[in-house]
Amino acid sequence: MAFKALGDLLGDGLALPVTEEHVYTVPPPSAETGLRVQALMRAVAIAHDGGTPDEAVLDDAAERDTYADVLGPAYGQMITDGVSWPVLKHSAMTAMVWITQDREAAERYWNSGGDPSQLAPSRAQRRAATSAGAKSTERRGSTSGTSGKGPARKRRPRPASPR
Repeated sequence: MAFKALGDLLGDGLALPVTEEHVYTVPPPSAETGLRVQALMRAVAIAHDGGTPDEAVLDDAAERDTYADVLGPAYGQMITDGVSWPVLKHSAMTAMVWITQDREAAERYWNSGGDPSQLAPSRAQRRAATSAGAKSTERRGSTSGTSGKGPARKRRPRPASPR
């Protein structure tokens, strides 16, 4: 089996249908942009969890136009077309999810409108996943070499060690 061309496997980019007439294509980011977005998202997660993020990462992100970097040529097209700030922001955040996670996560984010409550699985979905996992997971057997059947042995107390 030979390796397939990576470009064929990764796809051409991310198509964001803002309206039926306007579908903006976000190309894959450069390695530099991808690494910077990964570091930025990591810093945001650390701050969200109450930690102290790397200030240099946040300062670097503030100095650069991250939205323009993650959207690529689609950024300029959106500005020219006069899209609203929420559309630009949602598009850029979707691209960041794509960069840091994958296409499916970006699609879920896009379709949720950025609403975190829409991203979390419902109670019924969580229960179904938990019960499905419980049914398919076998209980781990004993590694003591005993069958566990029959009367339990009493343990003898250990003698005290001399000091």
